[in-house]
Amino acid sequence: MQYRFIGSTVPAVEMILTYGESVFTQSGGMIWQSEGISMKTNARGGIGRSLGRIFTGESIFMANYTAERDNASIAFGSTVPGSIVPVDISQGELICQKGAFLCAQQSVDIKIAFSKKFSAGLFGGEGFILQRLFGSGMAFLEVDGDLVERVLAPGEIIKVDTGNVVAFDTSVTYEIETVKGLGNILFGGEGLFITKLTGPGKIILQTQNFNDFASKIIARIPSK
Repeated sequence: MQYRFIGSTVPAVEMILTYGESVFTQSGGMIWQSEGISMKTNARGGIGRSLGRIFTGESIFMANYTAERDNASIAFGSTVPGSIVPVDISQGELICQKGAFLCAQQSVDIKIAFSKKFSAGLFGGEGFILQRLFGSGMAFLEVDGDLVERVLAPGEIIKVDTGNVVAFDTSVTYEIETVKGLGNILFGGEGLFITKLTGPGKIILQTQNFNDFASKIIARIPSK
């Protein structure tokens, strides 16, 4: 499979497939395709796994696209201004926040993943259930705003607003901390909790928290 990125504001990834190659995405992720692509929609991984995707905010069904001839092309686009990051799952499994997954080769698998800390689910803002990508091959993640990649050393800690976390290696510990100080909680504007990521491992962050952005727009919509 060959791929290229198109656009910079609201980008897309276009894949050039050989005969028999197949990719999948959430329902509605495709934006254009050439002749010679067949589509099949199914509950990938069975009903149990697909129902689990409801809790991650994803569609129950996945759309699968298969090339019926060489050099067939298909493109998948991001939904908001930002970027698309390619990740080679053959190099290691990855934990993603809900909404980050865009598309992948069929050799990549995806299922729900639970935080080791129950408090992360109760108070994490983005939900207790994350997504785990495993298997082999390329996957593509959607990043809101600009992409920030860092590699944490063993024991190195970074504290991030939960909505700005895109993905991290399975070796990274994910926890939720309470913001300290009553004044900070009441007037700091950052909410009650913050995400704590502890190395070793790679982390992927995004500069925009789209949920916060959307809430600001909603607050400015006139009400009757």
